[in-house]
Amino acid sequence: MSFEQKSDGPKKPFKYFNHAPKPDNKDIVFGVQSVLETLRSGKEIDKILVQRELGSIEVLEFARLRGIPVQKVPTEKLDRVTRKNHQGVIAFVSAINYAKLDNVVAGIYEKGETPLLLILDRVTDVRNFGAIARTAECTGVHAIVIPTKGAAQINADAMKTSSGALNFLPVCREESLAQTVKYLQESGIQVVGCTEKVSKNLYEVDMTIPTAIIMGSEEDGISDELLKAADELASIPMAGRVGSLNVSVANGVVLYEAVRQRLL
Repeated sequence: MSFEQKSDGPKKPFKYFNHAPKPDNKDIVFGVQSVLETLRSGKEIDKILVQRELGSIEVLEFARLRGIPVQKVPTEKLDRVTRKNHQGVIAFVSAINYAKLDNVVAGIYEKGETPLLLILDRVTDVRNFGAIARTAECTGVHAIVIPTKGAAQINADAMKTSSGALNFLPVCREESLAQTVKYLQESGIQVVGCTEKVSKNLYEVDMTIPTAIIMGSEEDGISDELLKAADELASIPMAGRVGSLNVSVANGVVLYEAVRQRLL
């Protein structure tokens, strides 16, 4: 059994693909000065690609101060993103403004509501992320939490797949998901890891109390560090021969179980 689609699964209908950025994507800014101005403007940037052999020290310093991930890559990778003169620097601009998790949690409690949060551990496919966000908004999730590194870019494709849900659903970007789990637990929120590695099933977990649900990556599920930190681990019962679900489908199963419990 598995919550996430594995790479060795059947080609159809569950085959998972990574979608590379299209040439001249409108979600990118390229060129040293253009990227610097974008950094200075305070716009949200998902990541910056810098040519390995060169790299603008000023860009690197600005990115470090703002906590923006930087990847040093060969020039061939930059050329695949855009055919224009990128000068060795490309920034991927986010379609949303990120929220602060502590403000979100405080706001939930101030409203007298029971927290329901979603933590995505290295979910990298843009369309999976958009579909997850759509279901999360429909089920009353208060916020999605993603890591600074190793998360899907929130671009126009993600916005489209979410059917606009990302306009209403806060997304929090955290440097360390392990520290995030600890913070949530200290805030009175139980953390439930969804994994095929346990016999306890989803329907045995009480999600009427403040809860944060962890969904793992498409390739290898939840990291060992987060599995050990979670308060509860649970699996989705599987009756068929295919032992896995796409992560966005599994997310829907889990969140609607939370909804069912809270409506009883």
